[in-house]
Amino acid sequence: MRYHIDTIPVWDAVKLNGECPLCALRRRNELLDVDRFLGGSVMEPDTRIQVNEKGFCARHQIMLYQKNNRLGHALMMHTHLKETIRRVSPALENARAAAQKSAGTPAVKRMLGKSAGKQDLRAAAEAVRQLTATCILCDTIEENTRRYAYTMLHLYKNDTAFRKAFAASKGVCLPDMALLLEMAEEALAGQTLLDFVTDLCDTTEKTMQKNETDIEGFTLKFDYRNADKPWGDSRGSLERTVNQLHGWCLGEEPNPQ
Repeated sequence: MRYHIDTIPVWDAVKLNGECPLCALRRRNELLDVDRFLGGSVMEPDTRIQVNEKGFCARHQIMLYQKNNRLGHALMMHTHLKETIRRVSPALENARAAAQKSAGTPAVKRMLGKSAGKQDLRAAAEAVRQLTATCILCDTIEENTRRYAYTMLHLYKNDTAFRKAFAASKGVCLPDMALLLEMAEEALAGQTLLDFVTDLCDTTEKTMQKNETDIEGFTLKFDYRNADKPWGDSRGSLERTVNQLHGWCLGEEPNPQ
């Protein structure tokens, strides 16, 4: 298997001692992938086929646009648009036909929800919605994240030093905790499985409790009576709390590299 290739970045992510090593790896890959899609890969046939089919979500469209590579972005969007026009045409035809059915339905039946074209119109709407629900960048990042998660479990199983480092870490965000719990039973067994889940739960819970204390302290600082009270670790607690609950999305980059 190829997972041993990823041991160095996983180790490095844990050594950052950030809020979530998988978030750090995910963000690094996201930034690299945005550059990659606007670079030479934009002309690779296999990549263009996938881009044409899946496109990009709104978040990643913004990231691509902010790179100021208008030509590369436009080339991808041109062929993606052509493919979308081809794929959406049947849904548009079905929508027109459904609307015609509905228009011919008596008012009483429409009020009772028995319009002849109602289900057909909803089906057309769902077909259009599905065309906007995919993102090749999201899929690539998810695939890489699962690979890193497996590597983390592999290291925990086989590397004593990594196991100690993980147990001393701040744990992971809740979405990545769910991912690791989901994958742990397949990758680990027996006492190793128990140890991993225990360390994962303990470290994550400890960080959550600290964030709760820190964000309470942050809110209390807005009371004039606490103006002279030390900030302690409450600065940045809002960002840390949101990032632990939902995965990194606020504040400083989780991977400074």
